Amino acid sequence: MNTYTKHKVLLKAEDVNLQYGDKQILRDINFSIHDIHREGVSQGQVVSLIGRSGIGKTQLFRVLAGLIKPTTGVVNIEEDQHPVQAGEMGIVPQHYVLFNHRTIYQNLKIGLDNAAVKLSDAEKQQIIKDYADTFELTEHLKKYPAQLSGGQRQRVSIIQQVLTGNKFILLDEPFSGLDILMVDKVINLLLKVSTLHEQNTLIIVSHDIENAAAISDTIWILSTEEGKPGATIVKEYDLCQMGLAWMPDIRSNPEFVSLIKEVKSKL
Repeated sequence: MNTYTKHKVLLKAEDVNLQYGDKQILRDINFSIHDIHREGVSQGQVVSLIGRSGIGKTQLFRVLAGLIKPTTGVVNIEEDQHPVQAGEMGIVPQHYVLFNHRTIYQNLKIGLDNAAVKLSDAEKQQIIKDYADTFELTEHLKKYPAQLSGGQRQRVSIIQQVLTGNKFILLDEPFSGLDILMVDKVINLLLKVSTLHEQNTLIIVSHDIENAAAISDTIWILSTEEGKPGATIVKEYDLCQMGLAWMPDIRSNPEFVSLIKEVKSKL
């Protein structure tokens, strides 16, 4: 088992409820994300909120991003645990939002232009070059989004959020519509992003159980409970504690296979 310790809370959803008229969408959502430390690794956090289609994942995504306010409850972030505001989290939607009339270089530069730390043009150029080299995008910097594959556009969208300096990045169905080889590339990309900074925190909202679990240190199951309205967290799996986190070949692990079966039964 990998040695780790958990420290201060980086994000906490507390008693979050969301209701539209008489319809309860989310009920009593409670979970916390802690800063994980591992010796010799700049270990960020990768967590997943898993639920079937139509269960309320998109609404929870928007609440966590600060785009909509819950009917009751609060989502607090950062070390001072202040209520999240729109724009404080990087967002990678299912359909990647890039400026089609700008080159990939220009799209990435937008991230740096909006970063809290002000940089010279020469510094921005060097940072973009370094990231492009790291994430295999160097030969595509002069291209436009329409000239890239879906997987390449996704990489640009993720890196753009990293360049803004956001420590929290929300990803909506990041594995949707990708073939097996591309899924592995995306997983490797997310793992790289998570280890760029100790407090980088990736929050994956997905119905893809296996791929989300394979990359996560914690997963929460969003589902309904019999006789109660709205979706809530019905189960938490601490994969660190279970010895199933940070393992490259996790899919072939019998305990992981059993976990996936159990998760499916909870949905």
